[in-house]
Amino acid sequence: MTRFGYFLSCEEYTPEQLLDQARRAEEAGFDALWISDHFHPWTDAQGQSPFVWSMIGAISQVCDLPVTTAVTCPTVRTHPAVVAQAAATAAVLLGEGRFVLGVGSGEALNEHVLGDVWPHTERRLEMLEEAVDVIRRLWEGEVVSHEGTHYRVDTARIYTRPDTPPPIYISAFGPKALDLACRIADGFITTKPDAESVATFREARGVDAPTQAGFKVAWGPTRDEAIDAAYALWPNSGVPGELSQVLPSPQHFEQAAELVTREAFAEKGAFGPDVAEHVEAYVPFVDAGFDEVYVANMGPHYADLLAAYGSDVLPELRSRS
Repeated sequence: MTRFGYFLSCEEYTPEQLLDQARRAEEAGFDALWISDHFHPWTDAQGQSPFVWSMIGAISQVCDLPVTTAVTCPTVRTHPAVVAQAAATAAVLLGEGRFVLGVGSGEALNEHVLGDVWPHTERRLEMLEEAVDVIRRLWEGEVVSHEGTHYRVDTARIYTRPDTPPPIYISAFGPKALDLACRIADGFITTKPDAESVATFREARGVDAPTQAGFKVAWGPTRDEAIDAAYALWPNSGVPGELSQVLPSPQHFEQAAELVTREAFAEKGAFGPDVAEHVEAYVPFVDAGFDEVYVANMGPHYADLLAAYGSDVLPELRSRS
């Protein structure tokens, strides 16, 4: 049966609101949490971007749901040795088997902030593969020295570790990233109901290889109010192609999002209080065979969404899965 989780969007909500959402998600019967790892929001209107590792520590004290980072980029802004230590501590705080390190090749939006050159796609995937190797070696608890193409580690050892190293899932939206996931990942993450990629990943990693997907919707008193609130905050979700990986600032995303009309935005997703519309938004992910599907709310009415999903939407989706 498909499991359903809730996506904590650090770009939109304050730390206090994120903790409130984590509590409410557990009370509503969600199975797990995703949490985003950003330095910047996508647009200034979103307005937030708390440090993910601080948030995970706080979440561990207010609910018992497992957490996946969706996703961390361990290549440019943060050295993989530091990510390895942060993730190991998160796994200890959350408890055995309740943390997954979701990783990806990242976006210039977050990774350029130290002045590093933003690499091309092939280089970013090379860096990600080496980073994952460094992280896994450090999680073994031995002293690690590493002289690689992209990273150096000098006699480093992580002392605070869980008994079992966390799994590492890789986010993949194109064939090159999917190929990397098929070679080295413990699980696969995406945001589209892509049954073909699920099948490809499981053919490579085994029929039980875990897969996760997330999708944004917006609850509200009416459909129009929900669309207006979501469109004001997340017009960037309609920006096409590789722009999301290469644009360097919220201001650039705002400029690109001017090309996304309200009408086009409203065609993608579920908006308002219609339970059936929300169910239908996630059925394609269930049909595609994902093990875990994560619900993200856009706008201020997250408490109403969590309550409605707990009472009506999730039971219907679980019956279909």
